[in-house]
Amino acid sequence: MYTLIGTYKTRAFRVAWMLNELGQPFEMDPTGPRDPKLFEINPSLKVPVLKDGDDYIIDSVAIIQYLADKHGQLTAKAGTIQRAHQDSFTQFAVDDVELTVWVAAKHSFALPAELRVPDVKRACVFDFDRAMKSLSVRLADRPYVMGENFTVPDLLLGHCAMWATGIGWTIPAGNVAEYVARIHARPAFQATLSARKAAA
Repeated sequence: MYTLIGTYKTRAFRVAWMLNELGQPFEMDPTGPRDPKLFEINPSLKVPVLKDGDDYIIDSVAIIQYLADKHGQLTAKAGTIQRAHQDSFTQFAVDDVELTVWVAAKHSFALPAELRVPDVKRACVFDFDRAMKSLSVRLADRPYVMGENFTVPDLLLGHCAMWATGIGWTIPAGNVAEYVARIHARPAFQATLSARKAAA
């Protein structure tokens, strides 16, 4: 059984969601970020961390892709053109979407008060909206970014959309809003969301 270190309010949520998508049992160790006991595993003191046997994997995107590859689900095969396109969407999710939400969050609560620059959040919204326009074009009329099959970048984009709406940002109407609704209706997402609420 896997052990997932982190809380549902952090990026551990997306790893729990992936494990639920894969139907893999896991136990949750609700250690939060910056806990000193994380130092030997991850000197940056970040979560999530996945314990698999005697090894530990850090970084949520690396963990999710590892799980998809290991279990042969929700991913294209490495070394294929399909995987290259999938990885492009994964980088888009991290670089163009997640970054905007995380920078806004840092300047809302994560950074020391004296380092926060409230006006940065206006630029973040601008970049988020621009990313949503790009996503709309790239998605077109497909149910998921890679077509018919739900894959790693869909999970990342769905998690980022949850963060964005949680801070009051708007998912544009049309194919992007329909896409997000489709992702959030997945049973594994709903199960993970229920677990987050129960742990609150």
